[in-house]
Amino acid sequence: MKRLLLFSFLAVVMASCGSSRNVTKQKNVIEATTHTNKPVTSRTANKIVAYAKTFEGTRYKFGGTTKRGMDCSGLVYTSFKNENIGLPRVSRDMAKQGKRISLRNAEEGDLVFFQTNKSRRVINHVGLVVESRRGVVKFIHSTTSRGVIVSSLDENYWNNAFVEVRRII
Repeated sequence: MKRLLLFSFLAVVMASCGSSRNVTKQKNVIEATTHTNKPVTSRTANKIVAYAKTFEGTRYKFGGTTKRGMDCSGLVYTSFKNENIGLPRVSRDMAKQGKRISLRNAEEGDLVFFQTNKSRRVINHVGLVVESRRGVVKFIHSTTSRGVIVSSLDENYWNNAFVEVRRII
C-alpha cells in the first residue's frame, strides 16, 4: 500500500504542469496604439503580469487555478484568461502558441518554457516574464516546493532547464 501511494505521488509530481482540464483556442490580439502611442499589447501585458503577481505566495496545487492553490500552467492560463485571451491549459500545449522569439528579445508578458525532467524530453513547466532588463529575465511561476514565486533565468536550475521563449500578444 505504501508503495502504491509513493508511486501515485511521484507520478503526480513528475507530471507537474502536464495535466489538463479544458483547452481553449487563443484569441487573436490586434496590435494597435492608443492616444499615448503605447501599444495596446504592452498595456495588456502589464495587466496580465500585474494580475499574475496577485497570486505571489499562493501554494502549489496540481491542476489549481485559484488563490487556494495553482500549478504553473494554471497561473499563466488564469492570468491570460483575466484579459480574455484563451490559452491551452497545459504548458506543453501553450508552447505551441504564439511566436517563438530569441531570449534576448524577451519582454514583459512573454512566456518562458522549461524541461525540468531530463528523462522525459518534453516541456513541462511555464513561467510568465515579469521583467527583462540588460539580459536579466525574471519570471513568475508556480513551483511544487515554494508555490507562486518570481525567479530569474540567472539561477542555474532554471537556466539549465530553459527551452524557449514565446510571445502570445
